[in-house]
Amino acid sequence: MAASQRLAEIFGRRRFAIRPGTERISGLLARLDHPERAFSSIHVVGTNGKGSTASFLAAMLTAAGCRTGLFTSPHLISYHERFQIDGALIAQDALERMLDRVLAVAAPEDTFFELTTALACCWFAENGVTVAVLEAGMGGRSDATAAVPALCTLITPVSRDHSQWLGETTAAIAAEKAAIAEAGTPLLSARQEPAVLAVLAEQCALRGQELLLCGRNFDVARRGDGSLCYRDADIRLEGLVPGLVGNYQSGNAALAIAGARSVARQLGLPLTGEQIRRGIAAARWPGRMELIRLDGGGRLLLDGAHNPAGAVALAEALREYQATRITLLLGLMEDKDIDGILGALGPLAQIIVTVEPRQERALSAQRLAEFCEQRGIPVLVGGTVPEGVAAARARTGVGDLLVAAGSLFVVGEVKAALAGQVCEAVRG
Repeated sequence: MAASQRLAEIFGRRRFAIRPGTERISGLLARLDHPERAFSSIHVVGTNGKGSTASFLAAMLTAAGCRTGLFTSPHLISYHERFQIDGALIAQDALERMLDRVLAVAAPEDTFFELTTALACCWFAENGVTVAVLEAGMGGRSDATAAVPALCTLITPVSRDHSQWLGETTAAIAAEKAAIAEAGTPLLSARQEPAVLAVLAEQCALRGQELLLCGRNFDVARRGDGSLCYRDADIRLEGLVPGLVGNYQSGNAALAIAGARSVARQLGLPLTGEQIRRGIAAARWPGRMELIRLDGGGRLLLDGAHNPAGAVALAEALREYQATRITLLLGLMEDKDIDGILGALGPLAQIIVTVEPRQERALSAQRLAEFCEQRGIPVLVGGTVPEGVAAARARTGVGDLLVAAGSLFVVGEVKAALAGQVCEAVRG
């Protein structure tokens, strides 16, 4: 079977949409002779900041000499992006071999994300990975990654998103996400609102888990020069310079450092301050506060910002940029909190160019423009993402900032359009 046919088959499993539960993935891993048992794992769950935290964590473990796998989702342009070992993406021949292996034993009902998770496990096992950092998909206890046992769980800030599957309150969402952690293993958390903290404390008490909190057991301070100071009960590190920009990355970096230190203790892995420093600086996460210089003197900033919390974080970051004019290229999925996102980002943009990503859940560019008009926000209907990019760039000159946000699907299509590549981005 040709590579394109293999990918078409696995992408075609999206027709099953989101189907929570670990029974299918557990059966699939069993038919693959349990590749997930060949390495240790770390779960990264939460609402915002999962990918950045996972990237920081993997980079530190690699800097410490640990052969480290990284599994993330979604990808921006190419399916290969989901699978990394020590910062290197899976090669085409390896991907084809893994696709053959997984599809050969896949059941008809296995979903896209389940097959993708199993593929990552097979590749990590085959390549002698010591520790794999696994970014959960949407959920926690019912996420496909939950079928992989982990040494510890990191939970990034929790906010309302995917409420139709996870719950209507942050407490309910936190309970679902944190339940991925196995009894007796440490749970490390970013700063959270009181309702979320109460859920985490209750769960850890019931399941015999150690709860380590940012602001209590470890913390971070941002210096005037943008560097970070991390501290916990045993160490203090000054002058950390994150490879990822944005004030909100401070908390992600702190959570990742605490997680790396927890895993190092469990595995007996030496992790020095210098290795932490190198890993924090080496972390890269495309499409998240990624700044690109445009021809003509303008700048393009890419960020997902697909929910109100993410939009608020982006808005805070935008205030640091010296821009004559901000044009916002915005595309959203129809199930998102449009009011919350527009409320955070709308006041900062001189004009919003609305676009419609090539996804079945995408809100039409025309409908999004109507939401903007109802709020008195100057708006232009951009159409498809490439059409919107062209329209927005025509309005971006020297000293201006073009911001593409609202969905990682938008970010992926923008990057593909600028590079002249075909975007393979899919949900899940």
